[in-house]
Amino acid sequence: MSKSAPCMMMRGGTSKGAYFLAADLPDDISQRDQFLLSIMGSPDARQIDGIGGADPLTSKVAVVKKSSRENVDVDYLFLQVFVDKAMVTDAQNCGNILAGIGPFAIERGLVIAQDGQTDVVIYMENTGQIAVERVLTPAGQVNYSGEAKIDGVPGTASAIAVTFKDTAGSSCGALLPTGNQRDIIDGVAVTCIDNGMPVVVLSAESMGITGTETREQLEADQTLKAKLEAIRLQAGPMMNLGDVTEKSIPKMSMVSRATQGGCISTRTFIPHRAHASIGVLGAVSVATACILPESVAHQYATIPRGQLKSMSVEHPMGEMTVILSMDDNNDVASAAILRTARKLFDGEVFAH
Repeated sequence: MSKSAPCMMMRGGTSKGAYFLAADLPDDISQRDQFLLSIMGSPDARQIDGIGGADPLTSKVAVVKKSSRENVDVDYLFLQVFVDKAMVTDAQNCGNILAGIGPFAIERGLVIAQDGQTDVVIYMENTGQIAVERVLTPAGQVNYSGEAKIDGVPGTASAIAVTFKDTAGSSCGALLPTGNQRDIIDGVAVTCIDNGMPVVVLSAESMGITGTETREQLEADQTLKAKLEAIRLQAGPMMNLGDVTEKSIPKMSMVSRATQGGCISTRTFIPHRAHASIGVLGAVSVATACILPESVAHQYATIPRGQLKSMSVEHPMGEMTVILSMDDNNDVASAAILRTARKLFDGEVFAH
């Protein structure tokens, strides 16, 4: 097994991860996974012997290479390294870590920066979808400083606009993998949806909470967690995901009326721990559910008029705005989101 590799640590959105060129990691998947577990310090609740941050949001990996696909700049593979299990999975995408792919590709010379701003076209290997990032590159250099602010990250940074294309059914094969806007599992109404991230949408009320709880309150509610997991395990096969016992999808998002002027409020499990905010693609899926008239989310949502809808999805740390572009049939044609990223260190990381 490799003992070290060039690595750039970056904050992408509200997550943090290790970014690698594909050529710098072992070709053999089992060797690659062993290396990543070692450098992250997994399995260990504190990840004390690695660079992981003892949280699913800070135990993530991006693997990037120059793309051979037409009109695509780079291919991006996301890997979730479990904190307390010896497990690495590619079963999902990550829209937060995605935010750092454009800057990383430019930093590593995979994309030549323009003077002013540079568009980076990214193929997301996990789901087979395309994202386009607009990175500010004055004088041909990535600029990380700026005035953009996202909830869950202190301070401000340079804005990165991310537009998602053809994300419907990215993991499940259809926007509504069960064929319904609403299903019943264990007597609870749910909406199973995949517009970039498989999500089971439920009302907070149906799960015995208000939807205003803190992350810590949700984490401590063992009865709630058991109910959510029972529903999730049944939803997995219904969403064409098979047995999800050992998978990190689908996510479980409980919705209620917004309290801070947004479109809807969310409390999300990813899937066994409460999310400090909400994932980028998870927010896209929830915002899309709001548009569907028979979905669980629709009855709680405040939906803007017009074909370009700015959907503020509230979460425990603030809100995330999703821009939905509607087609003539009032279906979601594309989704865009504002993120930021920052380079934290660039060097060599060592396995034991």
